[in-house]
Amino acid sequence: MEKYTYDVKNSLWYENQRDYFIPCLTLLTEKKMSLSAFGGQRHLCYIKHHKRVFYTNLLTSCKLNGYLADIGEQARKIFFRLVGQMAECEGVTE
Repeated sequence: MEKYTYDVKNSLWYENQRDYFIPCLTLLTEKKMSLSAFGGQRHLCYIKHHKRVFYTNLLTSCKLNGYLADIGEQARKIFFRLVGQMAECEGVTE
């Protein structure tokens, strides 16, 4: 029996493992982005543990890195805005 089989009906390749045919599926490659500790890494940890379905949906649709990069950018902007407001209130010029 062949190890790989092609099904014309659904255009998928299947791998024969023992008596089962398992579809040969791969995720699309997603552009890697560096995540900041501000929002990206911490939010990733949060959604992995508390929002598992949301995390899985983002991961399988190849939107996880973009989403986390956006969260990190929002967190960075909020941080610098708060630092500026605190400096203004305290009269710090440096």
